[in-house]
Amino acid sequence: MGLDAFAAVCCAIPVLLSLLVVRVAYVLCRSGLPPSKPHAAGLRCLIVLGSGGHTAEMMNILTEIQKDRFTPRYYVAALTDNMSLQKAQVYEKSLIQGDREKIIEDAKFMQIYRSREVGQSYITSIGTTLLAVLHAMWLIIRIRPQVIICNGHGTCIPLCASAFILKVLGLGWSSIFYIESIARVKKLSLSGLLLCKLRLADQFFVQWPQLQQKYPRAQCAGHLM
Repeated sequence: MGLDAFAAVCCAIPVLLSLLVVRVAYVLCRSGLPPSKPHAAGLRCLIVLGSGGHTAEMMNILTEIQKDRFTPRYYVAALTDNMSLQKAQVYEKSLIQGDREKIIEDAKFMQIYRSREVGQSYITSIGTTLLAVLHAMWLIIRIRPQVIICNGHGTCIPLCASAFILKVLGLGWSSIFYIESIARVKKLSLSGLLLCKLRLADQFFVQWPQLQQKYPRAQCAGHLM
């Protein structure tokens, strides 16, 4: 009986791996395509904030999107980055006219563990990275975002990877929009390079034409600052 069960498991593994490969190929082929059924209501939007200049760029990008189309909005920043969430809260309050309670419905503010702090050793960062990935997966499952907007910082990697895993498992579909920082003129950031090469992002934007020529999969959005 034990041998029969072992044989069954050995036969099932190649089948499961084949199904996984087919599913990943399907997700990659579907990436970047418009949804088959348009959404009448607002889209749950996850906005990943970096720090310093990244947050300033993101705030500038958000002024160009249709607020009623992307709602509710979930802002996520690193656990040690309180300044970015404060800027997001100020921005959301500036959108409110009359009803001050509406901000509670349209915007949520959350924090996530950072994979690696500046100056942290690579050995100790293994544990913090694992914690960040688990936390990111929990946030993605909880929010189930339909749209993720991020720009060149490491905080977005665990979140985008978690969203991609849920796509493969068929547990949700998030369209990932990545905008590379304007400071990246000749080469991508590490975050951008990973998302571009692994094809995790549905739409990948750069702000310099010479960078778009180097990475044909990217689209040049022009200067957003």
